Amino acid sequence: MALYNLSKIFHPAWFQGNGKHKNYFEGWYFKVVSADSNHTWAFIPGVSFGKNDSHSFIQVINGMTGQTWYFKYKTDQFSYSRNDFDTIVSGSRFTDSGITLQINDGVSDFNGEISFVNSLRYPVKISRPGIMGWYRYVPLMECYHGVVSLDHGLEGFLIINGAKIDFTGGKGYIEKDWGSSMPKAWIWMQTNHFEADQTSFMLSIARIPWLGSAFTGFLGFFLHKGKLYSFATYTGARITNLQTKGGRVEVEIQSKEFSIIVKGQTREKHSSDGELKAPMAGEMDRVIHESINAELMVTLLDRKGNTLYDGKGRNAGLELVGEISLLK
Repeated sequence: MALYNLSKIFHPAWFQGNGKHKNYFEGWYFKVVSADSNHTWAFIPGVSFGKNDSHSFIQVINGMTGQTWYFKYKTDQFSYSRNDFDTIVSGSRFTDSGITLQINDGVSDFNGEISFVNSLRYPVKISRPGIMGWYRYVPLMECYHGVVSLDHGLEGFLIINGAKIDFTGGKGYIEKDWGSSMPKAWIWMQTNHFEADQTSFMLSIARIPWLGSAFTGFLGFFLHKGKLYSFATYTGARITNLQTKGGRVEVEIQSKEFSIIVKGQTREKHSSDGELKAPMAGEMDRVIHESINAELMVTLLDRKGNTLYDGKGRNAGLELVGEISLLK
């Protein structure tokens, strides 16, 4: 077990909650988009250890309609590997090389298998064991974040409530969260559906409790032409502009080497937003809304202001949760 506890630090995708039995949650986020972009889905397996209710689960969101499902299971129907990222919830399996779904509650039915190919992983090293940087070493943080796959291809199909959906040739993305609670307020944006191949973006801005107070922290990346641009509070980057209105958000971040401007927008009247459950003190009883059919405009500039990239990302994830004014 000691070896596993050390190894999991440098493998954020692995289950981090061994030995946890209360006030704890862990969940993975798998987004899959068909080649024609007509089908966008997210599957969120996880486990919740709360004071009043402990269980494992699989959440599902249809990005095109906003319809969501929450499949609840006993905690003993959750299992994980101690050698790699391999998690099972009831009969469904989730790994960094694919997912297999066997979900049937008598009303809804999700079955099938999708393999992931040509995955681009977030780099891990001692000085920066994942996207959280040195904050990963800080104990007892409210919420930890990991990026598993920045971009990968899909092969296979799912049968969803009797309809067969072919995902071959599509794209996927994986990230995760674990800890006691999600932040009081946060903004999250993600897409890897740009006109340029192997281009991917993610940004998370959150209100983070810290030594009896709180601060606004952020982390993110932009991958383009084989180069990964990382930006976070711990890298010395700073937010120079943050504006939100309804389902719109605009953020500008400056680092020593580059700046990035992102403009995000959900569909009109939030028509594709889905209702999901989020943890508070391990309990999955907080309701949030997410769109995975939003659009992001991303502009990357070098230190002299020259444009390195300017383009639109489709099939984007976008969340604006809690009192956003706390982040400004």
